[in-house]
Amino acid sequence: MKTLYLDCFAGIAGDMFIGALLNLVPDKKILAEGIKKIRALDPEEYELIIEETAKNGLAGINFDVHLKHEHHHHHHRHLADIEAMISSSELSLTVKREVLRAFSILAEAEAHVHGTTPDKIHFHEVGAVDSIIDITGAFILMEALGWPRVLCSPINTGSGTVECAHGVLPVPAPATEYLLHGLPVFAQGSPMERTTPTGALLAKILADGFSAIPNGKIIASGFGFGNRESDDMPNALRALLIDTSSETEINGLVREKISLLECNVDDMNPQDYESVIEKLFAAEALDVWTENIFMKKNRPAVKLCCLARPEDVMKFSEIILKNTTSHGVRFSEFDRLRLKWKIEEIETPLGKIHVKVTELNGGTLRKVPEYEDVKRLATLHKISMFEARQKIFR
Repeated sequence: MKTLYLDCFAGIAGDMFIGALLNLVPDKKILAEGIKKIRALDPEEYELIIEETAKNGLAGINFDVHLKHEHHHHHHRHLADIEAMISSSELSLTVKREVLRAFSILAEAEAHVHGTTPDKIHFHEVGAVDSIIDITGAFILMEALGWPRVLCSPINTGSGTVECAHGVLPVPAPATEYLLHGLPVFAQGSPMERTTPTGALLAKILADGFSAIPNGKIIASGFGFGNRESDDMPNALRALLIDTSSETEINGLVREKISLLECNVDDMNPQDYESVIEKLFAAEALDVWTENIFMKKNRPAVKLCCLARPEDVMKFSEIILKNTTSHGVRFSEFDRLRLKWKIEEIETPLGKIHVKVTELNGGTLRKVPEYEDVKRLATLHKISMFEARQKIFR
């Protein structure tokens, strides 16, 4: 599996995102060719600037949209105008869908800030040619990378104030702050806007989780630069393309990081745990179980436990808090050694069945039939589970 890791140590913006990803794609012309598919955008209005440069001693790519006619920069558009532009384009259906979803979420954020409805929003700077290109270009490049899973670091918002169409506002600007709800943020460095609405939007839509750099092998990397200057840190976003399918092996065992989430519950209907567990497994938890415990005053209670990938801790915490009566979730990170395994389909006297094949030092250690398959075949042949297993193993 390929994972795109966004290191937002100095924030994130649309131009920074595109600059960073241009380091990773095989051909930088993909971006310009993709933007040309938006026929409603006149090529005479803009010029795409892609230059390899350096900031604060770091080499990277500076991406910018040069507007040939300045009045286009303040051309206001409604959501319906942008939807028509994208829908009539020759972009792929997936890119169209993602761009339309992005502008819909952005319209909701702007509407919330201004106390109106999304259909009445004038997008101001975000509706200008350069921002349409930033958002659309981001998804064009994601498609060029094969839509990898995206993980993100906590986001540096910056501090101080920023001047925009509505005057001088605190950082993060209201629309940016609204889009960052639920995402891990911090403020570091000299006062300036380090995360823009477009950057916050891309992080919100693309990130599957927030974590440190995941285990794996780095395939490619690069910095994308913004147009602001800061002496203490570069106005840059780092993107890492990581092969997270690679496994660290120790004596034939796989070594990996896992997180254990736990909560103690003493006031919940026991029948409701089934629904919680189903939702956790549906969200791809590694394992889920319950333990009987005793709390203060010797009250009997249940400890709900969930094993997950470290980058998914926030996702599973939210599921647990929404679906149990617990007010909190504690979590710890562990190193785990496990056997290598794969799923194979085999033919048995009862029919086809999936088996989990575990391996050690290159050899097969054991084969275990999947429970649901055994249950299905036992029901089909009207025999007991015990009989079904006997016939399968034989």
